[in-house]
Amino acid sequence: MFISSPLSLAALLSGSYIAHASIINQFDPLKHLSGVSPPFDHEEASSPLDPVPPLGCNVTRAAYLVRHAAIHSNSYDYVAFIEPFLEKLSRTTVRWAEIPSLSFLATWRNPILKGEKEKLSRSGQLQAMTFGVEVGHRYFNLRTPQKIWAASSDRTMKSAQFFAKGIALDASKIAIERVYEGKKDGANSLNPYDSCPAFSRVTGSDEASVFREIYTKPVMQRFNSLAPSFNFTSTDIYAFSLICGYETVLRGSSPFCGLSVLSSNEWLGFEYANDIKYFYNSGYGLPSAGATGFPWVNASFNALMSNHDTNSNEVKDQDLFVSFTHRGMPPMALVAMGLFNNSAYSGANNINDTMPLDTINYQRVWKSSQIIPFMTDIGIEKLECDSFGFDEGIYYRVLVNDRPQSLIGCHDGPADSCKEESIRKWLNERAKVVGDFDTMCRVDYANSTNILSIYDS
Repeated sequence: MFISSPLSLAALLSGSYIAHASIINQFDPLKHLSGVSPPFDHEEASSPLDPVPPLGCNVTRAAYLVRHAAIHSNSYDYVAFIEPFLEKLSRTTVRWAEIPSLSFLATWRNPILKGEKEKLSRSGQLQAMTFGVEVGHRYFNLRTPQKIWAASSDRTMKSAQFFAKGIALDASKIAIERVYEGKKDGANSLNPYDSCPAFSRVTGSDEASVFREIYTKPVMQRFNSLAPSFNFTSTDIYAFSLICGYETVLRGSSPFCGLSVLSSNEWLGFEYANDIKYFYNSGYGLPSAGATGFPWVNASFNALMSNHDTNSNEVKDQDLFVSFTHRGMPPMALVAMGLFNNSAYSGANNINDTMPLDTINYQRVWKSSQIIPFMTDIGIEKLECDSFGFDEGIYYRVLVNDRPQSLIGCHDGPADSCKEESIRKWLNERAKVVGDFDTMCRVDYANSTNILSIYDS
């Protein structure tokens, strides 16, 4: 490009400034809050494939795994980060009104109550009901399910109940089966990691804390230069981002979310710290993750591939199989399918190297904000296709938050869907890759199982 005059240069610089400002204004911290992110679909960054069924294809059955809707707060988040910051804030004598970027703290009142931890919020009720309406719209020609399933916690059960109100004209006609969250149920659960001795809820916290100290250091120094007596710590800065998410759930917005409080790069730091945590906690950095998620994948495909009597009201003949779980399960199901894998095509010998602890890997596909937001959903669709260039027959595809995903080694159908016979082979191959539940989890109790059988009843 040639600059012909000072006027042209001024115009160019002006345009660059406007474009830069536009990019800043488009940044939404709520889309980078990992497990505290609100539901959001159609995120093309996760896949450019069209959510609409391929030309010549019709969906005849579908199965969904759904995380519960937005809660008041997560117990660990509250106890480890939010509560210590709130107690510190209640004792301080800092004159916040005199500090422009933090002046909101002078009048801010906390809505995140200790007694409400883990409870489904009003926003969550609306999210679950809205998702039910969306599923009903998407699969208008499919029958409303007779039964849906939910892990036994209050927040998952209530998410299922409000989903039923959205998908059905009469929610009382849908049975909600409570699937017990036990410690010795093997893989026959919607949160089988609780029955996996190789799993620990704190796994990943140490790795995440390494990067948390790095990304929060400049913020700590900046805030402490403004309010030295408060002595901001790394966990205080981390709490800011958590409060942003949970307060937005409860009030619809939060001053903690402002880009004048934390820059876009600092919000990305929070996101990456969580990406590291869940990579090691329930992702590719946890050897048992795939084996823990595979039973749901296998059971769902088998349910969709089973003989289907559309005139039957038996559960096994349902058109839709919908199950509600917790944040730990969707990542494990994705690992079982080989999705969101940073080294899917590289053959890297050490996948952990793709998530460095001292810097952000901006080229990663493992992004927890796209994997575990509230109401995150993994869908498997059965398609009857008669498309140009492909054999007439049955195909399958996987969607994550309404974005179709291409399965590595199984994309021989329209729009990267997969033939039924190919899916059978692919499932056998994935079973070998991830291993079985009992072995990978080092099960040490009797009467365990490697199979999820809740859809057989």
